[in-house]
Amino acid sequence: MLMFCISMVMQQSRRSSFVVSDRGKSMLVAAIMDVVTSDCESIDKSSFKPLLPKNAEIRDIAAAIEVIEEGGMHWDEQNGDEEDDDDDDGGKGIKGIGIKVLGGTTVLGLSGTGGYADVEHSDSYNSTMVNNAPNNLLFHKINESSHAQAKLSSAVVPGLWDDLDSEHVAVPFAAWALANWAMASEANRAHIQELDRDGHAVMSALMAPERSVKWHGSWLAQLLLEDRNLPLNYSVADWSSSLLSTISQASRTQDIPLAQVALSALLVSIERSPESQEVVMDKGLHSMREAAKQTVKHKSVQESLAKALELITSRELHMSLEESQKWSAILLPWVFGKVSSDTIRSSAINILSHILEDYGPSSVPISQGWLTILLMDTLSCRKSTLTKESAQLTNEKVKTQIDLSNVVSATQTANQLASAVVNLAGSQLGTAIESADTFPLADLLSLEPFAGLYKNLKKDKVPKVTAADSALATLKGIKALTEICAEDPLCLQKITDFGVLCLLRRLLLEDDYEQLAAIEAYDASRANEAQERAPPSLGDSAVVDSHNPSNLRVPATAHIRRHAARLLTVLSVLPQVQKAILSDKSWCKWLEECARGQIPGCNDLKIQSYARATLLNAFCSDPASWKSEIDGVPDGSSLNKKQQQCPQYADMIFLINPELPHWKCIEQKKSNSVDNAAVDDNSAESENRALSRTLENDNPPASTSGSGSFSNMEFPPLDIVFVHGLRGGPFKTWRLSEDKSSTKSGLVEKIDEEAGRQGTFWPGEWLAADFPHARLFSLRYKTNLTQWSGASLPLQEVSSMLLEKLVDAGIGDRPVVFVTHSMGGLVVKQMLYQAKAENKGNFVNNTVGIIFYSCPHFGSKLADMPWRMGLVLRPAPTIGELRSGSPRLVELNDFVRQLYKKKLIDVLSFCETKVTPIVEGYGGWAFRMEIVPMESAYPGFGELVVLDSTDHVNSCKPLNRADPSYKDTLEFLQKLKSHYTTKDSSVH
Repeated sequence: MLMFCISMVMQQSRRSSFVVSDRGKSMLVAAIMDVVTSDCESIDKSSFKPLLPKNAEIRDIAAAIEVIEEGGMHWDEQNGDEEDDDDDDGGKGIKGIGIKVLGGTTVLGLSGTGGYADVEHSDSYNSTMVNNAPNNLLFHKINESSHAQAKLSSAVVPGLWDDLDSEHVAVPFAAWALANWAMASEANRAHIQELDRDGHAVMSALMAPERSVKWHGSWLAQLLLEDRNLPLNYSVADWSSSLLSTISQASRTQDIPLAQVALSALLVSIERSPESQEVVMDKGLHSMREAAKQTVKHKSVQESLAKALELITSRELHMSLEESQKWSAILLPWVFGKVSSDTIRSSAINILSHILEDYGPSSVPISQGWLTILLMDTLSCRKSTLTKESAQLTNEKVKTQIDLSNVVSATQTANQLASAVVNLAGSQLGTAIESADTFPLADLLSLEPFAGLYKNLKKDKVPKVTAADSALATLKGIKALTEICAEDPLCLQKITDFGVLCLLRRLLLEDDYEQLAAIEAYDASRANEAQERAPPSLGDSAVVDSHNPSNLRVPATAHIRRHAARLLTVLSVLPQVQKAILSDKSWCKWLEECARGQIPGCNDLKIQSYARATLLNAFCSDPASWKSEIDGVPDGSSLNKKQQQCPQYADMIFLINPELPHWKCIEQKKSNSVDNAAVDDNSAESENRALSRTLENDNPPASTSGSGSFSNMEFPPLDIVFVHGLRGGPFKTWRLSEDKSSTKSGLVEKIDEEAGRQGTFWPGEWLAADFPHARLFSLRYKTNLTQWSGASLPLQEVSSMLLEKLVDAGIGDRPVVFVTHSMGGLVVKQMLYQAKAENKGNFVNNTVGIIFYSCPHFGSKLADMPWRMGLVLRPAPTIGELRSGSPRLVELNDFVRQLYKKKLIDVLSFCETKVTPIVEGYGGWAFRMEIVPMESAYPGFGELVVLDSTDHVNSCKPLNRADPSYKDTLEFLQKLKSHYTTKDSSVH
């Protein structure tokens, strides 16, 4: 078409002695040029095929570079006539408007007057060129090596020049040709790099006004930068600056293809050039942020922006605090956006992680905002799930009611957390909130669920929020998130995808709230000093009180860490989480030291157990399952298979004395003994083993008296599981006793809450030393005496849930003894009954003994209280199941009796003898009763020990080692150990 257009113009011009302007044919040329460069929409290399050859002539590449640099093709007439001095170029010669394109087709239009240009077609790239050598040294060199010289007269093709500026035609063709040549071969790229050493041609293309030139220039820059065999051009930093300008302009005009190709080039420049990273960090963050706001609906652009920012922040450069706060309004929607891809979400989480690491306590509003949106989003998902479950159930289950109650409570917590975020941000920045320009968190607080609170905050006085207030809100948020997600695999996967691990790592390993409190204390002290130096005036006393350091409270960081560790344990059954933990050596080391009690502030027995359970879940996992299950929630068959191979410890199972050496998974033990095995050092298994050995060498296990008989390589032969009763707990139920009768009377809900000596846990302190032949566990489950303190599961559902957790943890695969108090004994009996019904024979057969402390085998007087008391106390459903003569209790007792008769199980029972205070009156009197009488505490088989002067609460709390409640238990365990050890040796 172009050749036809030119030939027609030439024929017309030969018939006339004057220049004829044909605008139609000129526009046709423009249209053809637009067709040639119309591929400026995508640079998908898998589908794109370059139109130009792989072995381009250096002369042609140089010509294209010259066109781009000079804005057109220039030749000086060496032997021109005098009349040529009046040409349109002001006597400088001839300017071309097109160059050779499309594989051998020469397209050359020239500006000037008189004569005609020769336009030919050639089958090779040695086609006709001008015979006048330009003054440019590059062209001198090219013409010296050229075998074909062409004739050129001072001519012009009429009609092609009249309404087309040469820069608007020649330069787009040149940029298009260079990009196609660069795409065609590595050799072409090397020639382009050699001829454009200073990067001026690429820079000219990037700065050109024409869209197609910018597009092809960006593509050319990307191709040159991606070729690792080429040296890095010195102008890459300048390219990056120009690319940022293109991205900004294209985003404003919604030119997504241009923005995308410029971003692709910018990404490569950031990867390869530290100077480019500095340019973007210093000059480009604002334009990138604006581009992100303007291209929200375009996933490809958002992905490139996220990746670019991630590359910068992952290096040695750091965003300022102000920029970090401004970017948080972009990053959090990237994490939670429904249209966000996994790539965007991953990059955003990594960037946020760097921000939290860089700015610690100053970034608390961002981390709290993250937690708030995470909790809100999870609540929405959980509500939807529960609604579907409720519609499918024909009869309402108590568990569903509890789940709905947890959702309501979590919603209130989320609202409180959102308020804490807004108040803390306003408190930190003071009066700056009045101006959005000077308030870097304005965009973040304009998001839901902060927008309404932020709007009200700007109108009212900024409230004073302390670090303790902020920490308390975070604590409630973590607890609520755990409660609504603990039993929902889809929910756990969701919060993992949304970056909860980043938040948990920060809460566990760092001390942002302590630092925030220290900053507040310092500021308060300085303000107090300043106030003391200032002359007295009215109202000073109030100011002094508000800044008094003694008024500042200590943040509840220990509780935050404990609940964060609990949520991590819940999550650690997911392959994705296991991989993340094992790949983070700092986190693994912290967990190991925490489990050993070597982390200051982590002396709580629960957090130590959580740390060990998390490590066991991670180290004992099968790395081969990561690849197949990492992208989604593993299906039921996969989970069942994995559970059979590896124990999984849930948050309901506490490991007693987790610092002992026997708390290691089988895989770790094997890896320590088989050092000569051929293992790939790059494999995940090898890394895990190396890390395990490192942790053991750096942190030798704490010694426990009496435990030296077991080496690191040997498992104790028994498992002992402690199960608390009503209103009990995994540790508080098993404290040492100050008095065998409860002298502190209180409301019924306080039963077992304050009894016993604080901080003394006899299974861990005494039994672990006196009986080192067992692994010790303690279970946790929620129970309430009344409905005032919340709903609790009935006996059958509690037992079913605990049975599942115990089987998953491998408890029941070898001899196990249960030590129970009160209703805990009924829970164990129900678990055995259900295990038999569900053909879980190992669990029943390997249960070799049960110790019952005041277990109501045939009911409790507490459940037989008059109905008028029930109206006051609103007894929980669990209490109703404990009524005397309950057929269900009789059935369970008969089941265990049969096991005892078959000599499959040994039983030891303890009985209380004193009344227990239940309700305190206004006059100081207390309602007392015998909760489990002797006739109910003795199941009718096994040994019975009557505890003198001991009430129900203290029956499982010995005064000392000589107390029958401890001495007889120890003798019972020693007898079982001796019996089963002898039995096992005779079998072998």
